[in-house]
Amino acid sequence: MDLETAIRDRRSVRQFTAEPVGDEVLRPLIEAATLAPSAMNEQPWLFAVVRDKALLERVSHGGKAATLAMMEAAGAPRERLEKLKSPAYDILYHAPVLIVIASANAGPWAAVNCGLAAQNLMLAARAAGLGTCWIGQAQAWVSSAEGKAALGLPADCVPVGAIILGYTAAFPPLVPRKPAEVKWIG
Repeated sequence: MDLETAIRDRRSVRQFTAEPVGDEVLRPLIEAATLAPSAMNEQPWLFAVVRDKALLERVSHGGKAATLAMMEAAGAPRERLEKLKSPAYDILYHAPVLIVIASANAGPWAAVNCGLAAQNLMLAARAAGLGTCWIGQAQAWVSSAEGKAALGLPADCVPVGAIILGYTAAFPPLVPRKPAEVKWIG
């Protein structure tokens, strides 16, 4: 698949098959992520690749609990709270792989650097026939001391993105996009 098709066809996928994703598929995705630009060419990325079902469940449970606490404190709508409270709700959507992208340092460009790497990874995954979804609900737990330790990440790193991936069971349709607001100068 060419780059333009991967960009146009990329979606947030939430339905996956149980088919495992092997190292031979994952390694080129990580390599694509590391080809992203970074501030001052720092290349601060760290990657935790999780395929262990017990750890995936632990991330889902920890992420749900942390998100629920934040949303209750913020007075979120009852429907959202009920979804998070449901034992059937898996924030990782039963994906066979979770990749956490972290910055080795907490510098001012940590989120930008890792975000660029994440976009490369998601586009490379789409080009390889895989689906991905950035899971914001995992963020608080993977950023906690418990989460970092479980993922084998250094205590002083900054997890930025938790991305699930796998072979798609159902591929979502295109979501209409708003036209870009552009200010042409000169």
